[in-house]
Amino acid sequence: MGKTGKRFVIVGGAGSLYVDPEHKTQLVDTPDFPAEFYALAKAQTDALAELRKHDDVAWTFISPAVDLQVDGKRTGEYILAGEELTLNDRGESIISYADYALAMADEIQNGDHIQERISVVRK
Repeated sequence: MGKTGKRFVIVGGAGSLYVDPEHKTQLVDTPDFPAEFYALAKAQTDALAELRKHDDVAWTFISPAVDLQVDGKRTGEYILAGEELTLNDRGESIISYADYALAMADEIQNGDHIQERISVVRK
């Protein structure tokens, strides 16, 4: 995809989000991370690390909140964050699939975060 002018937008996971401001520990590496999601989260973490090596690809990696709700309602409101696990004003890391998809569509349309990982949480 290098130098094609095409966007590469990745549906990421929350496991690769950092849980500390120093960016030393990712959620996947914390003691309470669910074992059943470890392999997928580690693969996504590795994929993100590989993407970061390529400056000739217009990629964006979008991580959802920890609690990604399949049947959650679309509110149309979300907080766009960065590399760190972010909580909303109620102390939650939650988002519906519908609002996650909306954030992804907004990023595809606007293209504000090229060669960045962003994350999304319900407002």
